[in-house]
Formats: sequence, C-alpha cells, structure tokens
Amino acid sequence: MQTARAFDHKAMQSSEEQFLTFRLHGQDYGITILKIQEIKGWDKITPIPNSPVYVKGVLNLRGVIVPVIDLRLRFGLPEAERDVFTVIIVANVNGRLAGIVVDAVSDVINVSAEQLCEAPAYEGQENREFIKGLAQVDGKLLVLLDIDRMVNPESLDKSTAAASAVAAR
Repeated sequence: MQTARAFDHKAMQSSEEQFLTFRLHGQDYGITILKIQEIKGWDKITPIPNSPVYVKGVLNLRGVIVPVIDLRLRFGLPEAERDVFTVIIVANVNGRLAGIVVDAVSDVINVSAEQLCEAPAYEGQENREFIKGLAQVDGKLLVLLDIDRMVNPESLDKSTAAASAVAAR
C-alpha cells in the first residue's frame, strides 16, 4: 500500500525558498539553491569501473574528487548527447560533493508555500521518493527534487574510494 508523503510546509511557512531550475528530457525540475556549490560546463569525466550505470565517473574539482551522476540514467530515461547546454551541477549531498549531469540549467526562482503541492501517489512509481513536491511557477509545473534522497551515499563512497585507489597507483 502506498501512502502519500506530505510536503513539508513547516520548512517554508515563513517565507519563500529559492530553487535552481533545470531541464531534463523536456521536464522542468528544481533543487533548493542551498545545496548548490557551483555549476560547471560539461567536462571530461574519468569513468570508474564497477560503478552503478548512472554514476558516470569522477571529476577533479580543484583537488576534490567528485562523483558525477547522470540524472537521466538515475531516473531511467534515455541517455542524451552532450551539447553546449549540458552542465554539471555540483551539489552538497549528505555532507559531500556530487556532480549531477542535466540537459540545461534555467533560472533561480523563488517559490512560496502557496505555490507548492504534494506530488500525487500512484502505483508503480519508482522515483517518487526523490520528489519533494510540485510547484506551479509562471504557468509551468516544476518538480522539486530532494537531492539527499536522490543520490545514494553508498554509490558516492564506492566511486570516491575507487578514484582514490586509481590515483594512488
């Protein structure tokens, strides 16, 4: 039996929250701006053997090894060709940095508690635990993601450890 997860309106009772918006497979998404470290253009990624398919590898971000996750693959969407709009969003996930590959970034927007609603529950949805809620902004429905739930900390640990082992050789 599936139960609907209530949107955490308490966290947004007093004011608006800012979200970085981006596009993925024609859909608009948002991640709270407080989790974003920086945005990089698409760069060469060093693949790490035996990583989950959605972990594309690692990049060296000024001496910090950062695992890079392809959000399309994480959501079970087809992989896309990289172009000038492809970016890596470097975010603080569960206390560590992770890069997230998206099709393009859009804007930083303010979302008030009145604009938020809970994502509907339906049977067979696999990625619902990643959805923090929905927001109606400027005529578009934005899917707000919970990045801490979206990125598996175990995958980050394995990728970072493998990259460190390769670098030590």
